[in-house]
Amino acid sequence: MNDELEIAIIDSNTLTCIGLKQLLEKQLQKTTIRIFPDFSSFVDDTPDMYTHYFISSQVYILYNAFFLPRKEKTIIMMHGAGNHSFPASNYIVNIFLPEKKLTSEIMKLFSNKPNNRMKLPSEDDLSAREIEVLIQVTKGLINKEIADKLNISLTTVISHRKNITEKLGIRSVSGLTIYAVMNGYISPDSI
Repeated sequence: MNDELEIAIIDSNTLTCIGLKQLLEKQLQKTTIRIFPDFSSFVDDTPDMYTHYFISSQVYILYNAFFLPRKEKTIIMMHGAGNHSFPASNYIVNIFLPEKKLTSEIMKLFSNKPNNRMKLPSEDDLSAREIEVLIQVTKGLINKEIADKLNISLTTVISHRKNITEKLGIRSVSGLTIYAVMNGYISPDSI
């Protein structure tokens, strides 16, 4: 990589930040890495100058209005399994992986080969009608209520819900709600 990278790590866990910074410094040449304990200190430091943001899932949920338009630059640091619940970002890293595996996954993110990137489902995966059904599901409506509200048949609602869960790999209403928030279909204040 010839261009200098500017990376921001935003997480309140000091050990996570220091460990990730050291791991990145070992692997990436010409890289400036800054650590921020919270979003407000990050925003005070000209955030758009950074090439990438490594952020905790909690920071992403709270400030998705900032990160959603910058999802190409955003890497969510997951704490354990269950990455499929946070599909708004194009990139997710499980920071609980062993060092060699974590290093390998991070280096895939910085490779120039698109098929090596950890792509997740994008908003293009759902049809406009499926998004409408998803929004109604997050509001707690049952299938019959969704059918009445959208003026479609109960069978169509069931079909759309099946397609949504198959496309996203998310089965729970809470997981679908997180997906909807992360992709800007609903606001966190509306739940």
